[in-house]
Amino acid sequence: MKFSDAQDLLNKYVKGETLLRHSLTVAVVMEYFAKEFGEINPEFYKSVGYLHDIDFELYPNEHCIKAKEILETEKANFPQLTDEIIHAVLSHGYNLTNNVEPISQMEKVLYAIDELTGLIFACAMVRPSKSVSDLEVKSVMKKFKNPAFAANCSRDVISNGAKMLNMDLNEIIEKTILAMRSQSAALGV
Repeated sequence: MKFSDAQDLLNKYVKGETLLRHSLTVAVVMEYFAKEFGEINPEFYKSVGYLHDIDFELYPNEHCIKAKEILETEKANFPQLTDEIIHAVLSHGYNLTNNVEPISQMEKVLYAIDELTGLIFACAMVRPSKSVSDLEVKSVMKKFKNPAFAANCSRDVISNGAKMLNMDLNEIIEKTILAMRSQSAALGV
């Protein structure tokens, strides 16, 4: 799926600036990881990352449940909307809102970094610079260990996602920071 198509699709369901920024952040980080892993189509990762919260604004209490219905319905308008994309979107709610397990590498990245981007954004916002440009892994780890900080960002999901990817927590945090830094102006961080 082309990123421009993902943008058109998400814009039908999401209007809020904060959720759009989060969707773009996840998309940017997904693309970064795809390139790190040598994927031949990083835009596909980016598109999936952008679409992952398509149902959240309209159905926050049915998140990752209504997404299937929305995406299945939209197949007529977006024929490149595959079962692979739908499964990936659903899988980021694993053990939170559903039992759709992340299987592919792309799904595991999405699962891990969705919550992590929120934590990193919160860490950046409490810095004097309000930016990821000077944010270090050790600062994120310090906040990671404080469950009261950005309490809505599940540390269990982040840790489990890193394990699924066979990555050290520090490594996945570092790569996510670098990804966010690469597009910091567009992400407002």
